[in-house]
Amino acid sequence: MIQNLLKDHEIILASGSPRRQKFFEDLLIPVTIDVRSVKEIYPEHLEGQEITDYLSKLKAEAFTNLKDHQILITSDTIVYAEEKALGKPKDHDHAVEMIRMLSGKEHEVITSVCFTYKNRQDILNYTTKVKFADLSEEEIQFYVTNYKPFDKAGGYAIQEWIGLIGIESISGSYFNVVGLPTNLVYKSLINILKEENS
Repeated sequence: MIQNLLKDHEIILASGSPRRQKFFEDLLIPVTIDVRSVKEIYPEHLEGQEITDYLSKLKAEAFTNLKDHQILITSDTIVYAEEKALGKPKDHDHAVEMIRMLSGKEHEVITSVCFTYKNRQDILNYTTKVKFADLSEEEIQFYVTNYKPFDKAGGYAIQEWIGLIGIESISGSYFNVVGLPTNLVYKSLINILKEENS
């Protein structure tokens, strides 16, 4: 079990997302939360997973003095639709515009996770395909007004009302759409810890 491997290590999670923090709690992995301010700007030529790889690595650069027993986890998630990355909406109208764009179509939710430790970095990414049903203007406005999804990539959370009424199909990890490909993170962390402990 991972708890035995963790005993001599500290996992630092650089995320203010309550969803990601809850995932680690549910995985029974104790973490130290340390969120540092980073301007999430990436080169315009990057596409898809290149964007999330770049940003997850960028977030790790704020940590310059990691100790040997520490493993830093940084991550980034985007909704990728029509060859565009949808980050977090700026306001009500921006969230409505994003959901209109997703309505009736398939999009990708891409997450990259960067593990930084002992002058090493491993970056992994995962993509889930999500298909929305056609949503009415009334449904979109109701969701944004009542749920205020301004901290959500793509302007929606699959676990909320909009996911219950609007998701037609999903291919890949549901938990990735919520915020983290938990299976990939768990297995990767076990492999890193085994290597570190050997």
